[in-house]
Amino acid sequence: MSKLFIAGEVLHSAGSLEELKNVKGKKAVLVTGGSSMRKSGTLDKAVAYLKEAGIETKLFEGVEEDPSSATCLKGAKVMQEFQPDWIIGLGGCSAIDAAKMMWVFYEHPDADFEAMIKPFSVPKLRNKAKFIAIPSTSGTGTETTGLAVITDREKGVKYPIVSYELTPDIAIVDGEICASMPAHVTSNTGLDALTHCVEAYVSNIEDNYADVLAKGGMEIVFNNLKEAVNNPTNIKARQNMHDASFMGGLAFNNAWLGIVHSLSHQVGALFGMPHGMSNAIFLPNVIRYNAKVSNRFPDLAKVIGKETTEELAVAIEDLRSEVNNIPTIKDFGISQEDWEKNLDYMANNAFIDPCTGFNPRKPTVQELKDIYNACYYGEVVNF
Repeated sequence: MSKLFIAGEVLHSAGSLEELKNVKGKKAVLVTGGSSMRKSGTLDKAVAYLKEAGIETKLFEGVEEDPSSATCLKGAKVMQEFQPDWIIGLGGCSAIDAAKMMWVFYEHPDADFEAMIKPFSVPKLRNKAKFIAIPSTSGTGTETTGLAVITDREKGVKYPIVSYELTPDIAIVDGEICASMPAHVTSNTGLDALTHCVEAYVSNIEDNYADVLAKGGMEIVFNNLKEAVNNPTNIKARQNMHDASFMGGLAFNNAWLGIVHSLSHQVGALFGMPHGMSNAIFLPNVIRYNAKVSNRFPDLAKVIGKETTEELAVAIEDLRSEVNNIPTIKDFGISQEDWEKNLDYMANNAFIDPCTGFNPRKPTVQELKDIYNACYYGEVVNF
């Protein structure tokens, strides 16, 4: 038997944030990142809507990019003292992912972080609270996924925590919230959404629902990302990208991802490279690598008016350039010395990353190193 995993309730349109006034409950902890949601007025709106619903709200602000386990434990302590029946993640992926893990430690204070790294090891949730995800960026799809990516600062490793327990109860997909998103963030997150669509479609899990969502999301990205980058106040383009992000998230929540993400998790943790930026660099070469065993890429090429796998890879490289993203890892400013010093470490961690198990082609550690180097120097993978 197959089961479709999706956020329990999905509210999607410009202005849908207002639906918070209809939430039933007593207390909520609202988790957010830096100051962008406060500066844009979105945070104040959310608190006002919750007040109208009769919900007492406590804020946890300042979640860093690539949230750490320490931040998650700190937020959980706030929740244990306040005892909310709703936890709300508002902002980018970092805020929502951190809120998810705070939720885990709120309900299970003695949970073992290391044990939860194993896929589907998160203990049962919703004993104390339910979860609302309100994204402000259009890329990760975390508002409908059972995934949270947490960084161990001491080890320099990103851990994808995978469990359907983490799938939100309510997702609010409101394109108006994205209007203040800077162009470079719009570009990075949009390319992240594209990567989710491609990897979900070619993963080693076959799912008709995921296939349709992946193709549809990919088409929307190609038709709207440039407009969203160049004209940030175009709410239609913003909403379309927000919807594409959700569709990509829903696709990979049911078919999962591949080695683009395994590779990206490492350079993000060690060098601070934005996730969507690194995904967009790895994706074309991983397509070429996976094409040796998968015949599904021409299907995706046809969605954007192309025919072959190579035309698909080149079209992604062209889109990456058109939205002002860099073509190589080296262009991010990582020195050759630092790169070579960490290469073995990254390749070994990428090999054991949970996403690697869903890749259509089973890689060796050496092949992952070779893909890393090709993407660092700007070479084309042909093996």
